[in-house]
Amino acid sequence: MDSYHIHALLPNQCGSSLAQIIDAPLPLVWSILRQFDNPKAYKRFVKSCIMRTGDGGIGSIREVIVRSGLPGKTSMERLDKLDDEKHVINISIVGGEHKLVNYSSTTTVHVEEEEKGMKTVVIESYVVDIPAGNSKEDACLFANTIIGCNLRSLAKLAERMAGN
Repeated sequence: MDSYHIHALLPNQCGSSLAQIIDAPLPLVWSILRQFDNPKAYKRFVKSCIMRTGDGGIGSIREVIVRSGLPGKTSMERLDKLDDEKHVINISIVGGEHKLVNYSSTTTVHVEEEEKGMKTVVIESYVVDIPAGNSKEDACLFANTIIGCNLRSLAKLAERMAGN
């Protein structure tokens, strides 16, 4: 795991890293993932997204409306880093009605060579505050569940687009 996924945690925070192997070319996976203005493309819990500031580049802020049934309604998210050469994206949640206070994530995309050909590996790591009344394990489980669903959805979309 590269240096992008090493985070210093405060006592009231938790964090983790999740990886997903995708049977699709890296440029295709990155083209989906890098679209800050279109998280709905692969994030199933997103009902809609409205750009509040910027054009989808670094410093842009989006308002994500979350599907009903989840513990949250909206999320204001800022694009902190977007590196098309190194395939790194960093997003921070800066407001909204949800449980992910002071959430920051880094996602990287890598080529994985296997006997049967090239695959793409997506790694997403995060740090988030532990909500009052929750344990560290509960907070991480919640975040891991959301991220895991998003990564699996990204894999299905990219593999379908690649014809796999």
